[in-house]
Amino acid sequence: MIFDCFKGLSLMTKRVLLLLADGFEPLEAAGFTDVLGWANIDGDEPIELVSAGLHPQLRATFGFSVLPDAVVADLDLDSFDALAVPGGFAEAGFYNDAMSQPFLNVIRHFEARGKMVASVCVASLALGAAGVLQGRRATTYHQAGGKRKAQLESYGAHFVDEAIVLDGKLISSTGPGTGIEVAFVLLRELTSRKVADQIRALMRVPRPDSTWQCAPQVAVA
Repeated sequence: MIFDCFKGLSLMTKRVLLLLADGFEPLEAAGFTDVLGWANIDGDEPIELVSAGLHPQLRATFGFSVLPDAVVADLDLDSFDALAVPGGFAEAGFYNDAMSQPFLNVIRHFEARGKMVASVCVASLALGAAGVLQGRRATTYHQAGGKRKAQLESYGAHFVDEAIVLDGKLISSTGPGTGIEVAFVLLRELTSRKVADQIRALMRVPRPDSTWQCAPQVAVA
């Protein structure tokens, strides 16, 4: 039969690198670990998530220690299909790693090869510092006074005050509460809308409405 030649062939595993800076926020990382983990079990194709940092041990925003799967320097970045970058707190030292050249070089590597790069909250500032947001639409955590907005714009990005912004293969978002939705967008782009919807239903995650997506972070006077 014509279909016999396909017997024994397995789907290629999609590999996602979860790039963690010292001082990363756990909730923002958890969106990727859970959504992609569920997708690996219940989706239509295998997905492997590998966590990595610049150091063999990291401290999360709220103080507990984390052992990533790997150190970035030991990885073959070309073996990955996408990059996910959670944000973190300045007080926890997030920007020490996130703005360092080894960290930014990872972002540049993925963008230069046309692969998906997903960021949550202030991780988009690392994308900006890496030079990949010039002339692109993006967002970040924005408060009264506009410090982070101004920083994002200083990198040449066009700030969009929406919960999640997708520009080509770059995803940015506004805060920790968007992390799981960013993960669903990344899953959709790597697989299909059908798979993303299936995993959302299995996880019992309600779909945000347009009010959530478009509500400004700072109330307009």
